[in-house]
Amino acid sequence: MAGSKRTTKKTPVTKKSGTVNPPANPMWGGQFAHAPAEILSRINNSICFDQKLYRQDIQGSIAHARMLAKQKIITDGDAKAIVTGLKSILADIEAGKFTFREALEDIHMNIESALKDRIGSAAGRLHTARSRNDQVATDFRLYVRDAFDALDNALMALQKSLIARADEHYNSIMPGFTHLQAAQPVTFGHHLLAYVEMFGRDRSRVQDARKRLNESPLGAAALAGTSFPIDREFTSKELGFDRPMANSLDAVSDRDFALEYLSVVAICAVHLSRLAEEMVSWSSAQFGFIRFSDAFSTGSSIMPQKRNPDAAELVRGKSGRLFGNLVSLLTTMKALPLAYNKDMQEDKEPVFDTASNIMLCVQAMTGMVADMAVSKSAMLNAAGVAYANATDLADWLVRELKMPFRDAHHITAKLVKIASGKSKSLEQLSLADMQSVESRIRKDVYSVLSVADSVKSRKSYGGTAPDNVKKAAANAKKRFLS
Repeated sequence: MAGSKRTTKKTPVTKKSGTVNPPANPMWGGQFAHAPAEILSRINNSICFDQKLYRQDIQGSIAHARMLAKQKIITDGDAKAIVTGLKSILADIEAGKFTFREALEDIHMNIESALKDRIGSAAGRLHTARSRNDQVATDFRLYVRDAFDALDNALMALQKSLIARADEHYNSIMPGFTHLQAAQPVTFGHHLLAYVEMFGRDRSRVQDARKRLNESPLGAAALAGTSFPIDREFTSKELGFDRPMANSLDAVSDRDFALEYLSVVAICAVHLSRLAEEMVSWSSAQFGFIRFSDAFSTGSSIMPQKRNPDAAELVRGKSGRLFGNLVSLLTTMKALPLAYNKDMQEDKEPVFDTASNIMLCVQAMTGMVADMAVSKSAMLNAAGVAYANATDLADWLVRELKMPFRDAHHITAKLVKIASGKSKSLEQLSLADMQSVESRIRKDVYSVLSVADSVKSRKSYGGTAPDNVKKAAANAKKRFLS
């Protein structure tokens, strides 16, 4: 276990059985004469992962100590010693000078034990009017709140990069696809702005879930509250929460905030994976739309010509891992009775893993968006294939000949068939060819059949016309970056 050290102590051996009977954990009180079985210690201990909560644990303990002093439950002198001691522990942890001990089970006991070593018996007053149940619920909420804030900032940076590239390519024409078949031409800027909208919804979910999270469990104690005259409004405000949670049972047993975090991230991972998939395709020789520099490409150990988009593939691949973390915690929580159950110790590793991996994915994607070199010519050439302007011809028939769209659709399909049989594009058909299907077609039909004209005509709100895209990029800056 990195950063931790197993402490060993000589303990008596029972001659009859040959089993070891070390002393009980002092934090458990006098009921226990001996330590638990070694296998119980291994499954019960969480310090190997919940040490990540050290900052939040100390933050919550400082607020609790100040509240106890304010309410005259402990003396000002004891509170001052506790706060000073906790700050010194924080400094040592961040400097890498603190040893986490497995024998002390979790982050709470490790910090409390260290505090006792530093300030003596006053440390024992810190746990007045609280339990590890409301303590861990508070720590975990603070951690997830920080994770939400970090994700929001990272997604905004990704949006900034996408908007900048969209503004740069507001009139760069590419094929738009349905069923991965060329459908209608669009601009590359328009395509990138679609992801700006997706990540904007992700940020909206982040902000919405953060509001629901922002209630304080501290003071709920084990499950029923406390008989001490505590001030939960004070600790709530000290920790930046909007209010205390209204029900003590709910306060210690709720993990909706963690589930919402994992859910928000899972949806975000879908969007990242979709963009990653397109980058993988676009960077292939078959598309050739984009190229990554050496900074975001890898090579092959056997094929010297290869440039692999591994970063994009890993972003795509990690989505499955992030989905799994959500399902893991949903499954853990689905049948737990109120209030706290030790099963809930399994809530942290999925969240910790998700927090680190989603940040890695978002930051990698931000880097790839900025790094990619875009081939306008390759995209433009691809936009003109597979009769992507067929809808423009149908629209012209409706607009100019007052034809019902279904009739126009039928006529256009016939013209596509003729063009395909002659290995020509629609704009390469002669006027005579067109009039053989519909005699009223005029030569001005060719004015709508170029790829550029097709894109330029899509002026409806939210459409791909370059002027629209330019305005949409400017509007996106105001909506998402200000």
